[in-house]
Amino acid sequence: MARVSKVCVLSLLIFFAALNAWSQAPGNDDYLKVARERAYKIVAPLEIGDSVKFYRVRDKIAQEYADIKRIDDQKATATAAIKAKNLEKTAAEAEFKKVNDASEQSRAALNKKFVQSLSKDLSAQQIEKVKDGLTYNVLPITYKAHLDMIPSLREDEKKYIYDALVEAREHAMAAGSSDAKHGWFGKYKGRINNYLAAKGYDLKKEREDWYERTKAQKK
Repeated sequence: MARVSKVCVLSLLIFFAALNAWSQAPGNDDYLKVARERAYKIVAPLEIGDSVKFYRVRDKIAQEYADIKRIDDQKATATAAIKAKNLEKTAAEAEFKKVNDASEQSRAALNKKFVQSLSKDLSAQQIEKVKDGLTYNVLPITYKAHLDMIPSLREDEKKYIYDALVEAREHAMAAGSSDAKHGWFGKYKGRINNYLAAKGYDLKKEREDWYERTKAQKK
């Protein structure tokens, strides 16, 4: 038991040493400055009257950006190391999968801790706005688009669409790049389309009818 505990402690020390080294690396101060500017734009609409709380939340979001970048950098380094080995295809794919799985686990843990931290300063409604801000408001825009496109959606179908987009947003929050964030929504939009098609909706016709309605409303 003592040996296991020592291993755990050593692993944690290595992890925090790596994190500290990353935070002090050249260029990271510049990145944090940019991250704070992004975070400021997300926090501003929350109407937080307490300036201390405002900047505390801003810094939490900025740090989240930085931590996600760290995970991206670690994944890129590990991926490059695998490529340098010149492994045969099956072995390489297995190694890439291990790296990707580990990366996604780190992102999920980071995201959970981040949301828990926000809950100390923000209401549930404010946290929703932060989540949307981190993901370019894709959830509310896409959900509204589906409701507009298919007015005949039943309540259970609306719930499926909304829940799928919420799940996509959780993944997208911890994705590093814009493409990666949109990629998660694209994956879940595909699931939504398959679901609606299975329910008997002709999505091509629904889109065409929606376009005609929108054009008529503009006139």
